[in-house]
Amino acid sequence: MNSVKGKLVVVTGAAGNLGKAVVKEFLQSGAIVFGVDHSTGRLDTFSEMPAYEDRFFAIEEVDVTDIAVIMSLAEEIKQNHGGIDILVNTVGGFTTDAGVHEVDRKSFQRMMGLNVYSFLNVTKGFVPHMIKKKGGKVICVGAKSGLQASANTGAYAASKAALMRLSESLAAELKPFNIQVNCVLPGTIDTPQNRKSMPKADFSAWVPPKKIAKVILFLASSKSDAITGGLIPVYGG
Repeated sequence: MNSVKGKLVVVTGAAGNLGKAVVKEFLQSGAIVFGVDHSTGRLDTFSEMPAYEDRFFAIEEVDVTDIAVIMSLAEEIKQNHGGIDILVNTVGGFTTDAGVHEVDRKSFQRMMGLNVYSFLNVTKGFVPHMIKKKGGKVICVGAKSGLQASANTGAYAASKAALMRLSESLAAELKPFNIQVNCVLPGTIDTPQNRKSMPKADFSAWVPPKKIAKVILFLASSKSDAITGGLIPVYGG
């Protein structure tokens, strides 16, 4: 029996390329999924499928960088469905910079908002319920460049590095409550947007969202109970 069957899962950034792949993996495995996204209508694919209509809840127009919004959402889910079992934060963003010495405050803060504060907010909202249940899984999405940055990616790499350190710290803090926290580190994800922006790249070396989603599903299952505080490389070919 799949160990995520019947589990309550929150997936943020659910309408993105990776988010949709993650939602699909969990639904196919029998989980109950709350797909959270800032957009509207992009999650109808799941809502309209008869096989998922009783196990998928689209929660749209949500700004995960707004702590008040997230706290209200977490309380609503708790009151209506009980505390969640699994939290997957796929929200993130990428921008290139002319150079570290030219990074402006606005672009740096945008990267910190999308890649760091999104994680801080959702954990603040949902982790307390996991602590009360004395169990759960938290998975976030870092990046290979969070380990070693390349030119003109300073703000992005710094924000992903911060996210990775936060996930490690959270893992240590939640060990006493039987909650495992891990961070997957993709290289370049094979998405239509990335292909368009880098048309001369070797796409075969990129990792498809579905393969990352399968790693996330594993980390959310009981099979990964012995793994916490991990930075899991998912670099593809």
